Amino acid sequence: MNRIAIADPDVGQPEIERVRDVLESGRLADGPVVREFERDFADYCRAGHGVATANGTAALQTALEAVGIEEGDAVVTTPFSFVASANAVRLCGARPVFADVDATTYTLDPEAVEDALAENDDVAAILPVHLYGLPAEMDRLVEIAEEHGLALIEDAAQAHGATYGGTPVGTFGDAGCFSFYPTKNMTTGEGGMVVTDDSDIADRAARFVNHGRANADARDYDHVSVGHNLRLTSLAAGIGLEQLRKLPTYNERRRENAARLSAALSDVPELVLPTEPPGRRHVYHQYTVRCRDRAALRDHLDERGVDTAVYYPTLIPDQPAYDGYEASVPTAGRLADEILSLPIHAGLDESDVDRVAAAVCDHYDRAVTGVNADD
Repeated sequence: MNRIAIADPDVGQPEIERVRDVLESGRLADGPVVREFERDFADYCRAGHGVATANGTAALQTALEAVGIEEGDAVVTTPFSFVASANAVRLCGARPVFADVDATTYTLDPEAVEDALAENDDVAAILPVHLYGLPAEMDRLVEIAEEHGLALIEDAAQAHGATYGGTPVGTFGDAGCFSFYPTKNMTTGEGGMVVTDDSDIADRAARFVNHGRANADARDYDHVSVGHNLRLTSLAAGIGLEQLRKLPTYNERRRENAARLSAALSDVPELVLPTEPPGRRHVYHQYTVRCRDRAALRDHLDERGVDTAVYYPTLIPDQPAYDGYEASVPTAGRLADEILSLPIHAGLDESDVDRVAAAVCDHYDRAVTGVNADD
């Protein structure tokens, strides 16, 4: 019996043909295909502008630089995320301030953000993460940012197509950042994107990723600011254009798989299942449960041919690279000890989902129920 993987990127003939077209064009590094991808992805997010980057971390740093974050500033963010969220802040010379997360959504807790602002007078921005595909509480975070005159950068690296109140994530703040790593809901191999409605931010971002050139498409040596080489390749953009066309289908499949899995596991009291608060559309980059016996459950699922993952077992301020960063984040600490992600990707069919559910229920010595519930 084949193993059920935690992720399974779907790259097929359309992507291969796009890459072939780019290879035959001779414009491999940057050019019209990248511009097309930027426009199409921005349109998908209902944003005015898109700036493609080499990866999601580059998107975060680019957005922070473009809104003016600099040395001496502090940025309030979550301790419960991939380390790139905080690393991007430090790469700008700024200091991450870690606020605790909500115990139900696992995203930045607005009350904890307000506490962090009360304790730090050098905060210039808030950087929430839409973790696992679920939007953070954007209404309140937008209010806090406006009340305190702060920039708001959304880390939407795991939330392509997620919405809050019907509005796509990435468009609530000054800029939103996405990743196209292979495990994400859509991929370009490696890649990222900054989206924004602010043309000045878009211009500064485009310059920053292209050596400070005034014109993103120019091949001259007119550098008006200091920048990096963080551009996306045309090869990656070609893959992205085809993946973007598939993204709505991918997301619906993930949501269907999540509904089926939740129905099957609803009678397992030892598990806390993912939530989708009213007004928020979860796109299930990960299907993450909480459990007290994580190691035992992982071992059992491994024996049954089901892969799992722990995102993230160590809080960012507890990483060796963050020695000296103080953070009182008890909720995030409990989550790091209890969370476990089960396979949910679009490549799974109903029988795969049922097999995952059966393996979990077998561990807890319970029969599978509810798998035929209305999605």
